[in-house]
Order: sequence, then C-alpha cells, then structure tokens
Amino acid sequence: MGRKSPYPEEFRNDAVALYRAAGGKRTYAAVAADVGVTGETLRSWVRQADEHAGRDHSRGEQNTESQNSA
Repeated sequence: MGRKSPYPEEFRNDAVALYRAAGGKRTYAAVAADVGVTGETLRSWVRQADEHAGRDHSRGEQNTESQNSA
C-alpha cells in the first residue's frame, strides 16, 4: 500500500466533490489549483474515490460485478 497522505480525508473528499460539481466543465488542473494541489494528485483522488465506490473510472459508471455482488 502507498504512504499516508499528508492531506486529511475530508479535504480530499471535498476536493473530489468540487471537481465533480464542475460537471466536466473544468480540468483537474484548474480545480486542483483552487485547492492547492497538483492536477495529478486530484486525478488520483478522483480515481481512488471511484474505485472505492465501485465505479468504472473509464466510463464513470457502476461496475456490473460490484452491483451483482452487493
């Protein structure tokens, strides 16, 4: 597993929510600059949140396997 993030979980969740609230109208880099992290860091947080929620990151949809096993 990776190292512990220096950013609190609530901060990461808020940053992901801010990116998602933009509805695709803003880039990772633009939203990340607003919260003081790099675009790659925010992209990673969004991907992790999607994986945790069982979403297919490439399409932003729920995984069929996750739905069937629930």
